[in-house]
Amino acid sequence: MPEGHTIHRLARDHARFFAGHPVAVSSPQGRFEAGAAVLDGAVLTATDAYGKHLLHHYDHGAIVHLHLGLFGRVRHHRGTPPEPPDTVRYRVANAVHTIDLIGATACELLDPARLEALTARLGPDPLRADADPDRAYAALQRRRVGVGRALLDQRVVAGVGNVYRAEVLLVHGVHPELPARELGRTRFDGIWDTLRDWMARGVRERRIVTVDRDELGLPPGRIARGGATYVYRQTHCRRCGTPVRRWDLAGRWAYACERCQPPPA
Repeated sequence: MPEGHTIHRLARDHARFFAGHPVAVSSPQGRFEAGAAVLDGAVLTATDAYGKHLLHHYDHGAIVHLHLGLFGRVRHHRGTPPEPPDTVRYRVANAVHTIDLIGATACELLDPARLEALTARLGPDPLRADADPDRAYAALQRRRVGVGRALLDQRVVAGVGNVYRAEVLLVHGVHPELPARELGRTRFDGIWDTLRDWMARGVRERRIVTVDRDELGLPPGRIARGGATYVYRQTHCRRCGTPVRRWDLAGRWAYACERCQPPPA
């Protein structure tokens, strides 16, 4: 599932492609046909992202809510687009750009009240200027589960996925099974700041990179995809060389170096 930086990047791209101009909207698949009929020819005024949720705002007040889920993706075409396959639920186009939404968990019209209800269920998003880390810390203090599970709860922090979870706990020396309520405020503040910095970098670079080039002595140039993390999908910790432990944690793979991240007593 795409993590929050990907959704913020899509919001930026779609604003650059379409904002301020009428767009053609269709639903070749047919599952969003009624919504497309409402939107076709309208002006896409703005885009937004909240955690893993992408929002398109139109001039007559309609809001399209998109959530890619595990299998969704957005394809971008420049110039004359190809004929859409019947898997495209939501196509937005102008004379230069076309985007196709395929396989998403959600593609629906919302009014402002339903949008407010959606965002009220989410924790703060580190990439948003209105994010309140105090609210995320308070939510952690109410969780009995390990901090690794809690960080993937979108009601605690919106936009964090498995890669950022594994990596941020490693660099702050926190084991995923440490009870969330036992995470101290100073360490939480460090985790929050790191997530904010890494995710902003992910928006800029369109990929997740968590390693420090100088720390690992990496040469100049683009860091290879397989070398962009410390423990996620690594066999050995790239800080100390200890074998990485991988285990199923509530249906998602957890990764930890139990030298850098001592297990809770």
